[in-house]
Amino acid sequence: MYKMKLAAIAVMATAALTSCKMENPLLTESKLPFGAPQFDKIKTEHYMPAFKQTIEEARAEIDAIVNNEEAPTFENTIVALENSGRAYDRVSSIFHNLMEADTNDEMQQIAEDLTPIATEFSMYVSLNDKLFQRIKAVYEQRDTLGLDKDQMRLLEDTYKGFSRNGANLSDEDKEIYSKLAEELSLVQLQYKKNVLAATNAYTLNLTDSTDLAGLPDFVREMGAAAAQEKGVEGWVYDLSYPSYAPFMKYSTRRDLRRQMYMAYNTKAVGGEFDNTDNARKIIELRIKKANILGYKTYADYALENRMAKNAPTVNAFLDELLEPSVPAAKAEVAAIYAYAKANGFEDSELMPWDFSFWSEKYKDAEYAISDEMLKPYFRLEDCIDAVLGLAHTLYGINFVERKDLPVYHKDVKAFEVTDADGSHLALFYADFFPRASKRGGAWMTEFRGQRVVNGVEERPFITIVTNFTKPAGDTPSLLTHDELTTFLHEFGHALHGMLAEGRYGSQTGTSVARDFVELPSQIMENWAYEPEWLNQFAQNYLTGETIPAELIEKIVESKNYLAAYSQVRQLQFGILDMAWHSLTELPAEGTIAFEKKVLAPSKVIYSDPDCCTSTSFGHIFTGGYAAGYYSYKWAEVLEADAFSLFKEKGIFNTEVANSFRENILSKGSTDDEAVLYRNFRGHDPQPRALLEKLGIVPASK
Repeated sequence: MYKMKLAAIAVMATAALTSCKMENPLLTESKLPFGAPQFDKIKTEHYMPAFKQTIEEARAEIDAIVNNEEAPTFENTIVALENSGRAYDRVSSIFHNLMEADTNDEMQQIAEDLTPIATEFSMYVSLNDKLFQRIKAVYEQRDTLGLDKDQMRLLEDTYKGFSRNGANLSDEDKEIYSKLAEELSLVQLQYKKNVLAATNAYTLNLTDSTDLAGLPDFVREMGAAAAQEKGVEGWVYDLSYPSYAPFMKYSTRRDLRRQMYMAYNTKAVGGEFDNTDNARKIIELRIKKANILGYKTYADYALENRMAKNAPTVNAFLDELLEPSVPAAKAEVAAIYAYAKANGFEDSELMPWDFSFWSEKYKDAEYAISDEMLKPYFRLEDCIDAVLGLAHTLYGINFVERKDLPVYHKDVKAFEVTDADGSHLALFYADFFPRASKRGGAWMTEFRGQRVVNGVEERPFITIVTNFTKPAGDTPSLLTHDELTTFLHEFGHALHGMLAEGRYGSQTGTSVARDFVELPSQIMENWAYEPEWLNQFAQNYLTGETIPAELIEKIVESKNYLAAYSQVRQLQFGILDMAWHSLTELPAEGTIAFEKKVLAPSKVIYSDPDCCTSTSFGHIFTGGYAAGYYSYKWAEVLEADAFSLFKEKGIFNTEVANSFRENILSKGSTDDEAVLYRNFRGHDPQPRALLEKLGIVPASK
């Protein structure tokens, strides 16, 4: 009787588990076209059970590799490892992408609870000595295996990846390394939560219309819509970029501009959401991680697998760009200050909360162009059609909106992407508008990458996320020219993902060296300044009038407006990043004092002593750009040289576009990135190409 009861209980338990699995859309195979994510069925409570089950499945897959009685081979060890954990990857991609784009308190708690579980599994794989010994056995035979180039690269990357993640450590050091990794994950999670909370904690609620002085109608309408959404009277402005930036550009209320500026630039400095200690803790843990792996600094560790290879190369690169840019930037600031003084500004120094306002005024006077003037020509829907149409012109690919596919938020659009021959390429999701559940900025990522498993190709699910101005009342979403440029940038990343080809997911799409990954995105920005493209779609949404030629001329003429100032700002981010990650121990100074000291030589405008970038610099503290922020400028050098070929042959030249697709976009990291670039361009790029493009130094004769 007792055994019968146990058997009955076991049957019921199995049935319950099966039922749970069937009811969890993260654990069932999607029946949607192309296996698209079942966003309409996914609920917060599905995540943790899905994580636990898929981690156990992934662990079993690792055990199967380790316990395989056959001798280690490329297929039964390297490829098997490459293809393991696919269900876990699927759940993780959905969860972590939505954590950035549409989070809530429950998801943030799940992320916190998940961290030790996920870290333990990661360490189970990366510090698994039996697994590493099988990998090492294959690696040591590599020259006798007759591997193709992509296979050899996968083998080398796998071996190096394990070595760089502690596989060669002693058992004692492996335990220390595991604890460091878990602690680092938790601190980074708290850092990220604090940035989002600090951003959402501040609003400027104006109830007197006189406080709106200087704000154009579109900014007033945006503020009114935000107030209505929050259920308060008047107008609301917050620290999301589409709200913050135009307020700083147009408001004549200097006191309010200062208030907004200080709120924006002291995010997570002190108070409930303070990150000053979290930033230092992240750096401290990274130093320890690098040291235990045998590197002097985290920069030494991080740069090993990038095009730059080492810190001296990066620092020399930054210095080469900075040296001519600082005096040019100071001259730009001086010109704006002189203009401001001539137009009623009375202070002896231009303050940072004055800079956007007076630089916009100066730009309007110098070029007779402004965001307010241009926005009516850049209705979001028209820009979407134009950007997708540009991809069709260059690469022959087509986009069809699929309203039958579920999305994770009502603002998201889903598209099917097909190649010129009609074959399916990808699903593309676009999420354009800000909300409290979304972090600031713009980015591209994927819900599924491209790969071939057991002879069957999986095509990718790609997404871009932005924070463009929402429609307000009868006014549609109208982009600034900067926002159009951002759209093109993120779409360039998306093309890198959508056009991916290859056998192994770790080599395809944007899985390339960090200082190469921005090339496909930054080259796309160039079309935002090409009259031949702008004339195809830029029409006034009210009158239907095509954008006047003189306006396009002004866009082109003003392209390098504040180019040196903007370049110095980007270089400062790279300098700050390298300074933090080149440390061998924490500095005696506090977080803010260290930042001020590092940036002092590149200072071109007043820096308030209370302001700090490091407390909300997600790119380098949580976002994967540690010792890598320089890569934006590195890639700008690449794209300045690369786009010159389009300019020479024609901006819609399909021969050049096909070469770029074949040698760059589709190749991923199946070959060394420097080789891929030379295959496209025929030579190595030089930093002077960027300085000339920006007008900081004269063009070579």
